[in-house]
Amino acid sequence: MTGTAITNTIRKLRFERNEMTQQDLAERVGVTRQTINAIELGKYSPSLEVAFRIAEALGVRLEDVFSYGGNAQSVQRDSR
Repeated sequence: MTGTAITNTIRKLRFERNEMTQQDLAERVGVTRQTINAIELGKYSPSLEVAFRIAEALGVRLEDVFSYGGNAQSVQRDSR
């Protein structure tokens, strides 16, 4: 499997919240700014707990922050 199929809208949501910085979000979530940056860029997928904390800090539902695109093969396998 190449790359991650998980995408996020963290950057967009931060700017919709009075241009919240990565540092502000990191402090609310309890991680480093570098972690938030890596998650935003899709270089790192957060744990489920961190994902929920990010959504809570942004005041939205988890599915408003993260989505999973999957791929055609996994969709076919799941439908059998």
